[in-house]
Amino acid sequence: MKRREFLVQSAVAALGLSACAREAPSGLLGGVAGSSAPKRVAVIGAGLAGLSAALELRRAGYDVTVLEARARPGGRVHTLHEPFSDGLYAEEGATFVPDNHELTLKYVRLFGLALDPVPPQTGGRLYYVRGRRLLVTHGAQVPWPFDLTPEEDALGLGGMLKKYVFDPLPELGDVTAPGWPSDPRLDGYDQMTGAEFLQSRGASPGAIQLLRVGYLDLLGDGVESYSALTMLRDVALQKDEKQAYMIRGGSDRFPRAFASALGAAIRYEAPVVRIEPGETSVHLIIRRAGEYERLTADHVVCAVPFSVLRRVEITPPFSPRKRAAIAELPYTSIARVYAQVSQRFWEEERLLDSATTDLPIKHIFEPTVTQPGPRAILACDTAGIQARRITAMKASDRVSFALAEMERVYPALRRHFERGASKCWDEDEWARGGYVWFRPGQLRALGPSLATPEGRVHFAGEHTSPWIGWMQGALQSGLRAAREIVEAPA
Repeated sequence: MKRREFLVQSAVAALGLSACAREAPSGLLGGVAGSSAPKRVAVIGAGLAGLSAALELRRAGYDVTVLEARARPGGRVHTLHEPFSDGLYAEEGATFVPDNHELTLKYVRLFGLALDPVPPQTGGRLYYVRGRRLLVTHGAQVPWPFDLTPEEDALGLGGMLKKYVFDPLPELGDVTAPGWPSDPRLDGYDQMTGAEFLQSRGASPGAIQLLRVGYLDLLGDGVESYSALTMLRDVALQKDEKQAYMIRGGSDRFPRAFASALGAAIRYEAPVVRIEPGETSVHLIIRRAGEYERLTADHVVCAVPFSVLRRVEITPPFSPRKRAAIAELPYTSIARVYAQVSQRFWEEERLLDSATTDLPIKHIFEPTVTQPGPRAILACDTAGIQARRITAMKASDRVSFALAEMERVYPALRRHFERGASKCWDEDEWARGGYVWFRPGQLRALGPSLATPEGRVHFAGEHTSPWIGWMQGALQSGLRAAREIVEAPA
């Protein structure tokens, strides 16, 4: 969904870690191979996965209809402009484009969208842990308030990340290869939690508490909940990033560019309520303006989260393995709260514009870092149990709660606060969560079934891609689904 602020970036820079750069899939930007005769394809969902599949299939000569439940394109890529002043905006979901996401960059360039580089944090990184505010700079000895072993204290955060997280990465092989993880030796990593993996590498309880602050607890219900293999794959995909960008004007300019190219092929406010797979065609039942409509297609691309798909009637049912994946795949609860301020007051106080914390608001950042003007926005991300706690609050209480927590890190915040907003993805009817995660054992058990077609029904979305939670994953999956249809027998 968003580019989760990655805790190990500082370690990568500090330790000079680099693995062999690998290009993302080249995609089908020149158009897929055309079909012998035009076929009707229905795409369920106008997020980036569905939009990319639809665009490439139409280029190849297919008759494509996109069915979108919302009144807008983009899915979890959506920019929030209200209630902010002076043209400020912030992202509800996807925020960053890393420089190693080649497929995303190709499409951005194709549509002529401008990218603004995210300025590097040259002053170190700001942490707030156990009631203490700490500025972490390269080479400095940090008095972490955790019970670390003498060796861990000497290693520092960067050294611990290398030893406990980075060093095992070569064992994974190519995490983007079809059929990964096929190596049975990786079963053990999938069966243990992230915390158990760190412990198996020799991390002390204090080191695990430190390492989980921020990034590792922004997936699932925290480092003690998810498969260690999921964590390692995510780290492997991010380790080569050197520069992140933001789409000028807002991330949702990206899906809107796709939508503009597709034009009337997209039907908005048209949720699919029933899928009827058949041997020669697929029938869909759509609800529009209180009425039901039947649509028939030769192939269907299902590009909605499984958290939404499990509420759609499917008759006859999919295979047992696909049904299990749809029913069991969990999605991370994400709550994001925004605070507009009259000025960037943290600069006068010589504080950084982002902070990693062990508070319920796990990560604080400035989404307006590339936007001009005296006013700015501070946002905070919360995941898992704490996100569900915030989601249960009234909208005004969410902002009040977040302000109180952010004040611990930025004491002058309330003096400059002007207005706030929030986005909780669990309560979004057409998302029901942020990005996918895997419980121990699920990546091996469910992973092979996520992208596998069910006859003439194909599947796309970040959950079917290695790049979970990223625009790159959505785009890659859409192109894969388009290729499956083109290569399918008549």
